[in-house]
Amino acid sequence: MEIDSEGLSRFFELMFEHLDEKQRRLLAGGMARLIGRGGPTAVAETSGMSRNTVIAGAKAVDVREAPNGRVRAEGGGRPRLEDVDPTLLLDLDDLVEPDARGDPMSPLRWTLKSTRQLASALQEMGHQVGERSVAYLLHAMGYSLQATAKTVEGAQHPDRNRQFEYINALAGKRLAAGQPVISCDCKKKELVNGTKANAGREWQPTGRPERVDVHDFPDKEVPKAVPYGVYDVGGNEGWMSVGDDHDTGAFAVNTIRRWWQTMGSARYPKASTLMVTADAGGSNGYRNKLWKRELAALAAETGLAITVCHYPPGTSKWNKVEHRMFSFITKNWRGKPLTSYQVIVELVAATTTETGLRILAEWDQGYYPTGIEVTDAELADLPLSGHDWHSDWNYNLTPSKRK
Repeated sequence: MEIDSEGLSRFFELMFEHLDEKQRRLLAGGMARLIGRGGPTAVAETSGMSRNTVIAGAKAVDVREAPNGRVRAEGGGRPRLEDVDPTLLLDLDDLVEPDARGDPMSPLRWTLKSTRQLASALQEMGHQVGERSVAYLLHAMGYSLQATAKTVEGAQHPDRNRQFEYINALAGKRLAAGQPVISCDCKKKELVNGTKANAGREWQPTGRPERVDVHDFPDKEVPKAVPYGVYDVGGNEGWMSVGDDHDTGAFAVNTIRRWWQTMGSARYPKASTLMVTADAGGSNGYRNKLWKRELAALAAETGLAITVCHYPPGTSKWNKVEHRMFSFITKNWRGKPLTSYQVIVELVAATTTETGLRILAEWDQGYYPTGIEVTDAELADLPLSGHDWHSDWNYNLTPSKRK
């Protein structure tokens, strides 16, 4: 059958803009069947689709698959760019921040750079990203195109921006005075099993990849690692405790304790205060009474006056430990099955960056039961005092045993 390649290409160009992905696949497959021998190749060349996609469409036509319904199989589609490329968000934020208006930690910023310029700069840095993806990431990160009127999109706490300004101002003063400021959070829990897949790729001998399970469904029998991290903002150092029990307030504070004992006290021998920035929820949430009780105990042990500032609800992506530490850990262990707790610890400790990031890690085999209640009376007896601004988000714990 003689094929008018130019006409066929024009046909697909006109039709595809009116169809969704599944309908395009069916149309291409039907045309391939109509052409007969050599049809998949001809359709692939004129439509811009891959030959395998055209063949899949032809098979769908053979079984009379309906042109409506689900476009892709459940679980289909590409993974998120920020999951495949952990440093993408960090590099994009660094590119935009110098030209961003307002406080660099405010929830909504106005950028003067175009998505095309940003995509080009990211590509030069080795990232595979286009301008549409840059626009999506900027929106997710809280940026907006410059306009004559500034508007905050979505449901946000009315004091969100002022809380960021408060944290930045206080952290700046502490750092200038040589006092430690840390950012802490729990990284995503990981399966500890050599047969489970870990996202990403690494260099291996040809034809000898690591063998893992086809499926990666949750399994109660497979143990999980609980990686809780502490990032020293002034020292560009990190500590991670890899737990094997539960992510509780006691576990979170013990990680801070181990950071101080192992790294912090040596770097800040004259420290009298410690500023802790944390998310609003989870084991280090501002409503977590156990977290506060354990911090009071840590203050008494170390003699440090501890100041805690929580990021507003829904803003965990601004936590420094996420961008300055967790992203590089993810990059370092990509493609490697996490076969044991010790392997996780070694991979974390082997994480470094060109800017000099250093991370120490250990396996915390402590017992951290859930369900421990701290009564209101116990809470009231802690040496805890709230700040004048949002005392629920910002508070001090003094080394004294009583208020």
